[in-house]
Amino acid sequence: MQVDAHVLAAARAGDPSAMQTLLTTVRPDVRRCAVYYCGRASAVDEVVQETLLVVSRRMATLNDLSAFTAWIFTIVTRICLWPALKLAKGIEQLVRAEADPAVPARPVEELRIDIARALESLPAEYREVLLMRDFEGLTIDEMAARLALSRPATKSRLHRARALAREYLRDGREP
Repeated sequence: MQVDAHVLAAARAGDPSAMQTLLTTVRPDVRRCAVYYCGRASAVDEVVQETLLVVSRRMATLNDLSAFTAWIFTIVTRICLWPALKLAKGIEQLVRAEADPAVPARPVEELRIDIARALESLPAEYREVLLMRDFEGLTIDEMAARLALSRPATKSRLHRARALAREYLRDGREP
């Protein structure tokens, strides 16, 4: 990512023109990173917008301008993984509620990372149904309508998605 040091400094100082130039310059790289890290193509535009918004709001807090590229890519990856990390709480409760002795006990942070990896390992249709139910909080009927599936098919897909996530967590497979 090639960004002019003067533009970075001016944007950090609060120059609106420099900020606009900076955001326009980094947008293609942010988009490429979002495509790489986001599991759903439908989320890419939202991630790009959210990342650029965070950059514009937090640019003044960046102490080391040479760290700009790493900083912006960290923002993108966190925004992409946010649904998975938020969903981690729901799956964590699911795993603990079932008290599956085959799932090893892990510290919460480690479990969240494992859950994010479990989500990434799921086929898109299963990841989507888990995110709809546990992240968006949709009902089975709402999910069925959005997916153009019957209610039983939606419930079956959700059940299979949770079973695959549990299997991943139990076996400790790497992505």
